Amino acid sequence: MQFFRTGYATLRWRTALMVVSSFLLLGGCDSGHSQQVAPNIVPEVATVSVEMRPVELTTVLPGRTSAHLVAEIRPQVNGIVQKRLFKEGSDVKAGELLYQIDPAPFQVAHASAKASLGKAQANLPAVRSKSERYKELLVDKAVSRQDYDDVTAAVGQAQAEIEYWKTAVEAARINLGYTRVIAPISGRIGRSSITDGALVTAYQQTPLSTIQQMDPIYVDVTQSSADLLRLKRNLEAGRLTSDKEGGQKVRIMLEDGTPYPMEGKLQFRDVTVDPATGSFTLRIVVPNPNHLLLPGMFVRAVIQEGIAEQAILVPQQGVSRNQKGEPIALIVDDAGKVQQRILALNRAIGDQWLVSSGLSVGERVIVEGMLNVRPGASVKAVSFGSPKPGTDAPNTNLQPKSN
Repeated sequence: MQFFRTGYATLRWRTALMVVSSFLLLGGCDSGHSQQVAPNIVPEVATVSVEMRPVELTTVLPGRTSAHLVAEIRPQVNGIVQKRLFKEGSDVKAGELLYQIDPAPFQVAHASAKASLGKAQANLPAVRSKSERYKELLVDKAVSRQDYDDVTAAVGQAQAEIEYWKTAVEAARINLGYTRVIAPISGRIGRSSITDGALVTAYQQTPLSTIQQMDPIYVDVTQSSADLLRLKRNLEAGRLTSDKEGGQKVRIMLEDGTPYPMEGKLQFRDVTVDPATGSFTLRIVVPNPNHLLLPGMFVRAVIQEGIAEQAILVPQQGVSRNQKGEPIALIVDDAGKVQQRILALNRAIGDQWLVSSGLSVGERVIVEGMLNVRPGASVKAVSFGSPKPGTDAPNTNLQPKSN
């Protein structure tokens, strides 16, 4: 009986071992089968082809507007202001009457000078006749030489007195005219610093008002001397060419970022560099018929440097940095392998980088899928912006469904 029990137990263990071995064998077969049929997946990347094309290079410089002409109105005589004859903030014409100073004292001075001139002129004929008679008597020695010399000097003194009063009359006339304070230039006048009845003094420090001519208007911007040297070197080396007008046109951007509708023109570059900032001033003349630009506004000037005839532009998303901080790009070569290029960047133009060196025409730069690949890996390159395989292009003519 014990024998049968022992044999039965041994049979049960053998059966269990056979079942486990069968499962292990089946698992090994399945694993091998899956390894044999697993496909070798090649990552897909989007690329752009490197091309050369002419690009207009510009520099954006901050600046402020200033009036084309500025005239501070100051009185040229002392007196009481009788009337202000303009509306503050309005446009005035050259020669227009702005203030009237009390002319009465100056009218009296002018009349007095004219009377003194008439008196001097009336005295001259008598003195001149006496001089002529003394000249005849001197021949007969009826008068002394001293008497003749005295009367001759009296004639000269009378003539000099006439000239003196002529200038006095002219000075009085000018001062009388200065009681009418007129606009020296045409433009827009600001607020008045005095009111009717105020006492003003000649050439006082505080102006009565200020007239500014704002059409055209100046835009003064600053540029570093280093940028100017770089521009000249690029032009001399042939990397940049000026347009037919010498790159004189300038676009203006307002404070809120909107473009000004009219282009300006670069008038001149200052001849002196500020030693404190290492920069110099550029003056731009901008048409301003609607007075949209006011003196003192902050604007940005987009100045054309030149045209790069053989420029290479790469989307910014296709450029990264290595551990040294150098700009790099990944390209796909003819064999479908990923290669790395170290770039030299010039500047950003919109959402692209202007590349000075590191890329050649025809190379394919990876702009999407960079994180999934490494240099030397095989990839499948598709054109950037093209639909992925298995997907349909978006239909822009679809109508929204009605609920």
